[in-house]
Amino acid sequence: MLGFVTSVLQGVLLCSFWWTSINANLDSRDLIPWGWQCESGRCVKKYSTVDSGLVTLNTCKLTCGRAGALWPLPTTSSVGDEVALFLPDNISFQPTCQSEVCNLLEEAFAIFKDNLQRYHPGYSNGDAPWLGPWNATTEAHLLYVDVTVTGVNSSLTLETDESYELSVTTSGDVTTAVIIGSTFFGARHALETLSQLVEYHETADALMVVKQAAVSDAPVFPYRGVLLDTARNYISVSSLQRTIDAMAASKLNTLHWHITDTHSFPLVVDTVPNMNFYGTYNPNEVYTPDDIIALKEYARVRGVRLLPELDAPAHSGNGWQWGEMAGLGKLAVCVNQEPWQDYCVEPPCGQLNFANHNMYDVLSLIYEELVRLFSPMDLFHFGGDEINVHCWNSTEEIFTWMISNGYGVDAAAYYSQWATFQEKARQLLVAAAKDEGIQGVIWTSELTDPDHLESYLNASQYIIQIWTTKDDPMIKELLTRGYRVIFSNYDAWYLDCGMGAWVGEGNNWCSPYKGWQTVYENNPYDIANSQTGSPHTDLIVGGEAALWTEQADDATVDSKLWPRASALAERLWSNPSTNWYAAETAFIQHRQRLVKRGIQAERIQPQWCHQNEGLCYL
Repeated sequence: MLGFVTSVLQGVLLCSFWWTSINANLDSRDLIPWGWQCESGRCVKKYSTVDSGLVTLNTCKLTCGRAGALWPLPTTSSVGDEVALFLPDNISFQPTCQSEVCNLLEEAFAIFKDNLQRYHPGYSNGDAPWLGPWNATTEAHLLYVDVTVTGVNSSLTLETDESYELSVTTSGDVTTAVIIGSTFFGARHALETLSQLVEYHETADALMVVKQAAVSDAPVFPYRGVLLDTARNYISVSSLQRTIDAMAASKLNTLHWHITDTHSFPLVVDTVPNMNFYGTYNPNEVYTPDDIIALKEYARVRGVRLLPELDAPAHSGNGWQWGEMAGLGKLAVCVNQEPWQDYCVEPPCGQLNFANHNMYDVLSLIYEELVRLFSPMDLFHFGGDEINVHCWNSTEEIFTWMISNGYGVDAAAYYSQWATFQEKARQLLVAAAKDEGIQGVIWTSELTDPDHLESYLNASQYIIQIWTTKDDPMIKELLTRGYRVIFSNYDAWYLDCGMGAWVGEGNNWCSPYKGWQTVYENNPYDIANSQTGSPHTDLIVGGEAALWTEQADDATVDSKLWPRASALAERLWSNPSTNWYAAETAFIQHRQRLVKRGIQAERIQPQWCHQNEGLCYL
């Protein structure tokens, strides 16, 4: 037994001597027995020797593959295979710009520098413990960022040019990044791309930047969105900020904010304080005007617009109950009515009372407040789906009003009044915004049915958001009749699917779970082409992933959105012709990047797969 132990110890000592010998000239942080080499676009893990020429994992990820670590895939790019080490404080910024764009660029550059700091594994409260000491070359190297924005527009619209040009060159101790964009938003995207050409060097305790790169880039779709529902469960402002941070990292540009629903009305409306007084879950779980103004600016400097949705006339209940007490009559009907299955699609119920003119007065005040808070506003979401005719028809006031006005009480009569409500709502919004050009967005519903569509909704005034499946024949009708559309088909882009049912048992209604691969391969142009024989590139405005929050709140919102919404981001930015297999390596690396930036993104694979590319396929 003693002889066996002695042999083991001798073996350990021999291995230790061998390992120490081949690494005699390396820092203690270099003592790892492997490195990586780029082979056929993949980082291959190999056991190393002192003269093997292998690089660290981060170095390989940065320089290997179709576009290195860039996400989403740029239009065209070339990324060099050499890196230069530098320190995060050794970055110089030179903007060329006009008026407000200069202020936005300075803020965007501060965000850029903060993101680079976060690459350090010990980052805490924005102060990374850079260990050092570094060699003279690392300490001397400068990253010089030269940004030119030729335009003065500082607001994002569907017509905004988000393209940019980025070149990275290195000479001696200086790496120069030159960015050119016609708008701030294009330049901001370029800064994001540049941040993805930088990583932490694991053994040098410094940052590294690719020495040579050229990127020419622009999005395929002008609308690239995420819907977040803050009515089923309250989502804090800090969680909304993290969502915007992740959107900015992925070049998504629209946060569709489903602020209210029948469940709650967390929006503080100064002119109608009863709305949130009666409609919030908790007095502290509200969005004040100051919250919204600050969040709007937070989003803008990150290249994101806030698109508010005030869902109506259905999905309107709690928050509207105070009308009778104030002498205004019933502003909404069927509020919290049971059995809910008879009056709405999910509890609790509630629909606006179109027979009460006071409802329109209150709606007008809410619109005026939304316009004030969210302007400049090129888009507004009216909601407008899932009406329950029985709710209206079983309400005596509405039933009597329909009869007395000679409208009848069949389903067609109620759809006609719904359309009348929608036009009045549109006119109220236009009056509040003083802008006939503002575009309304509305969900697919009975109003967008082929029998009603052109009678009820003007194609020049509305963009139709498709939430049904990719096989819905309504898609063909909308496109062939010239309606602009946003895709959010639930069979691919609803991120709340695949959970256990929250009413009854089994799984929730839109199961199964939509994995990132399903999200990635949902191509709006292909859907249009399969139904109409044409991609209708002129009518498809973009797409959006939706997170309805019946089963999500602050504890889970990050992991349910990310990184799957980043798969949507590449589909909408570059609409690549390749499938998810080609994207997987960069996608996994982008997930790691999001986590470094404070986003609690869901894990996709074991770390072993991340370190051994291409070996986790079926």
